[in-house]
Parts: sequence; C-alpha cells; structure tokens
Amino acid sequence: MKTSTLAFALALTLAACGQSNDSRAQDGVFADNRVLPADAQSMKASFAPVVRETAPAVVNIAAIGVQQVRDPFWGIPGQRQTGSVGSGVIVRPDGVVVTNNHVIEGMQQIRVTLNDRREFSARVVLADARSDIAVLQLEGVNERLPTLNIDDREEQQVGDLVLAIGNPFGVGQTVTNGIISALNRTETGISDSGSFIQTDAAINPGNSGGALVDMDGDLIGINTAIFSRSGSSSGVGFAVPATMVRRVVDSAVGGAKAVVRPWLGVKGESVSADIARSLGLDRPQGLVVTDVWPSGPAARAGLRQGDVITAIDGAEVNDQGGLNFRVGTREPNESVQIAVLRDGRPETLEARVQRLPGDADIDEATLIREGGLSGAQVLTLNPALADSLGGDPFASGVIVSRVDSRGYARRGVGLQAGDVILAVNGRAVTSTQQLVDLPRGTQLTVERRGQRGILLVR
Repeated sequence: MKTSTLAFALALTLAACGQSNDSRAQDGVFADNRVLPADAQSMKASFAPVVRETAPAVVNIAAIGVQQVRDPFWGIPGQRQTGSVGSGVIVRPDGVVVTNNHVIEGMQQIRVTLNDRREFSARVVLADARSDIAVLQLEGVNERLPTLNIDDREEQQVGDLVLAIGNPFGVGQTVTNGIISALNRTETGISDSGSFIQTDAAINPGNSGGALVDMDGDLIGINTAIFSRSGSSSGVGFAVPATMVRRVVDSAVGGAKAVVRPWLGVKGESVSADIARSLGLDRPQGLVVTDVWPSGPAARAGLRQGDVITAIDGAEVNDQGGLNFRVGTREPNESVQIAVLRDGRPETLEARVQRLPGDADIDEATLIREGGLSGAQVLTLNPALADSLGGDPFASGVIVSRVDSRGYARRGVGLQAGDVILAVNGRAVTSTQQLVDLPRGTQLTVERRGQRGILLVR
C-alpha cells in the first residue's frame, strides 16, 4: 500500500481548523485504497526499503566523444575531447540499460558503473532523439544483473510520493524524494511529442537518465530535464513516462534501428475559453480538429473538421503534443479509441493508427544543375519526411537539404539548407520539377525557421 505523509499532515491541518474530511475518507482510507498513517510510529516510516530494492539497478554513465573544431585565429582544423556524465537504469538482467539520449549523443566511448562499483563498457543499441531516450547494452555481462520493473500502467496520481535516483554532479549515487506535481505536461519546450511527469524531487545535472520510482519500487519515468535559472534544482523536474520508455526499449530489443511512430492523420488546436464558448462547451477541454489527412487513419475512422478530441484510449488530450504522445506510444496497425464531441454530443470512434505516408530518406534529394537554383539539393515534402525533420507532417512544399556554397542558389539567391520553398511566383510548389531551370526575376516564397519571406532569382 502507498502512504503519504503529506496527506496525513493535511488531514491534521483540516481537523485543527474544524473542517470535516469525512466526505473524502473514512477511518483514514480513501476510495482508491490509499491509506493515511494511523499513528506517530507510522510517521517514522523510512524510504530505505524501497531504496534497497531499487538503487542496485541505477547506474552511473560516463561518456567521451571527439568534437571537430577549428582554430579561431589560424583556422586550422583539429579535434577536442568532450565528455558527458549522467545516469541510467538496468531494465533487463542481461545488461540492457535505459538513459537519456542527450547523455550519450555524439559520444564514442561509454562507460557504465554499477551501484556495487563494477564497470562495463556499453554500446548504443537505439537512440531516439524525439523522446530523449537511448537504450544501451553492457558488454561482457555473464550474470543476471539487478533490474527495475517498467510500470507503464499509468496509475500515478498528483500527490503520490516518488523517489529520484541518479548521479547528480558526478558525486555518486544519490536519492531524493518528493511528490508528483503534475501529469501529462506537454507545453514544456522539451519535445513536440512528449507528455511528461512533473515532480518536485530534487533533480540536478547528472540526474539525467536516472530513475523516477514509486513506492512499489517500480520505474515510472526517466528523469530528463529541469526548469531552472541557476542550472540547479528549483523543484520543477520532468521525467519521460514509462509508457514511452517501454516503447523505445521494446523497439531496441526487437532489433529496430529507430522508433517507428504511427500517426492518426489529424491536426488540431487546443480548445481555449473563447473556443469553448463558441462551441457551447462547459469548459475548455480537448483538441478541436482543424485538418484531417485525406484517406488517413482519422479520415477512415470518420473524424471530421470541427470535432473535439477529448481522449485517446481513455487518456485526456488537450493539445497536439498530448495527441502525438498518446498515438506515438502505440505500434503501427494498433487500434485506438477516440472520444470526441460532435455538435455537443459525445461519440467514440475507433481508428487503426498507421506509419506516416511517404519516404523519410533525405539521401534521395534531387540536385538542381541548371538555372537560378543550381547547386541546391531539394526534396518534395511528405508527412514522413517532414516529421523526421521535426516539422509539421501536414506541411507542403519543397525542402532544401543542402546548398553548394559555390552554386548560384547560394550566391545569387541566398538559399540555405532547411529552407522550405512554398511557391514560385505565387504558385504553390508541389514538386521539385517546378524548380528546375528557373529564369532570372523569379520570386520564391520561402519559409525559414518559422518565418516567411520572398527571395528573388537575380
């Protein structure tokens, strides 16, 4: 049973103020079976039993990489050694370790130190930048290692006690405690497809990749980021939920080289107070559908523009990031239940999520050899390509993958890698063939880092 000293203190405060707590609890037992400490002896309860069970599966990670640099004075190219320290969690007894992608990204040598001070080299099995989760395999393991169970049942509630275990500042393994401050945090700026557990347990640099565990000793998240002006803990930390952790681990163990995220084929806008009033909703909730991909999973399920998506498989959805996360934890071809409000009436639709259509291979770019855009390598955008580049799967146009510094596209027009060409002389661009042999005087409508402008072929 999970206990909460915070809830007990609150109960005492309410009693002291003469307020009744009977509507929420009877004899210290809440409706969901959470139990309050019954006496002073219960208040002396320790986290030590949970720590003893979980700490051996949490490891320290030290990674070394080589960065290409150029002398600022002479311009001579050279190399500089870089390093990274963080934490990880053993999730399989044969030495499969989960950590954050940013702990090992760009590193060539990874060394993992166990709680009992044994050391192992590790190799990257799968690294997923979108979720910031990486899976490592310890080398030379010839025995069963301690593990943490990945609890992806999503039974956590705001106020539940949690422990954060990791290696802050590289000083060695440390345990801090706190509560779950919030669930399903999406507007964090960490990821466009992330839905994070927020906790006030102290998390500092070096805790990245460490375990967030509940009072059952299960792994409910991987600590990944903090909000801080100083760089140290301010009591606002975020963890990748176990549902996404398991998705990445299963992909890695199954031999995949990348996490394949299915999509629903729908785009929407969060329901604001004004939108809620215009739709006759009691409160701002859900995601109002603004666009549906033709013949996509949502379209085949009967979803329409103007529908309000309120939940996916019973989990509340209030923005595009939350929708992306819920769908992204599923395997392609799995069915999901979509709760919607249509004309004020609740309905439930079933959709079978699919891989994003199109090809995400940027190596298939077309090189323009003649005309005003000579020297540019371009690709026609499709949902899979746009998503792999971190863009909107609904985006259209042609993206510039590379530009030869000596080509006219760079010298005469000013195109840059990452530019999206939306229109030529006001006409929408849907194919790379529209950019071949452009004459002088042609106007290009270009989107660059979210801003639109006009470039002229001179």
